[in-house]
Amino acid sequence: MGAVDSRESFFDIGLDVLSDLGYGGLKLAEVCQRLGVTTGSFYHYFPNWSAYTRELIAHWHEGMTVEVIDAVRSEPDPRLRIDKLADAALTLPHGAEAAIRVWSAIDPEVRSVQAAVDHQRYQAMYECALQILESPHQAELFAAWSVYLLVGYEQAILPRDVDNLKWLIKQLLDAADSGRFSTVPPRD
Repeated sequence: MGAVDSRESFFDIGLDVLSDLGYGGLKLAEVCQRLGVTTGSFYHYFPNWSAYTRELIAHWHEGMTVEVIDAVRSEPDPRLRIDKLADAALTLPHGAEAAIRVWSAIDPEVRSVQAAVDHQRYQAMYECALQILESPHQAELFAAWSVYLLVGYEQAILPRDVDNLKWLIKQLLDAADSGRFSTVPPRD
């Protein structure tokens, strides 16, 4: 059995297991076997399985949402920020994302993190759309469609079609640029 360089190796493998086997496949034995280490190595880094799974979800939240959003915020052009957010969303480990959504349905702590992730991703898209559309209601709708589209993409059990998903996102952006969002009915 080999040695593990860092705690991050356990997190990366955990996300791989979630991608490949779903939430039900996330087991200590599977993680250690994929890393080629003993459970003793695992316990060198983590006091118990519960601590690992909490940290795994925190790692996913930080790396797949917080860092991505922080990185694109440096782009001054809101349309280019949307492009970067969409590109980042298309490279997420969608199997792991779907497995975490399943997990969030049965674990309140994971649900809380999933809700924060969804809100942060929505808010990042909303901020960009608001700069383009200059209407809070239109920006809300644009952000909601974007997030629903990308969440649906990760949930679908269909062949991945990144090119056509990029085309759909481009259609949303084109609609925002051309003023077609101005036809959004007002709130009641």
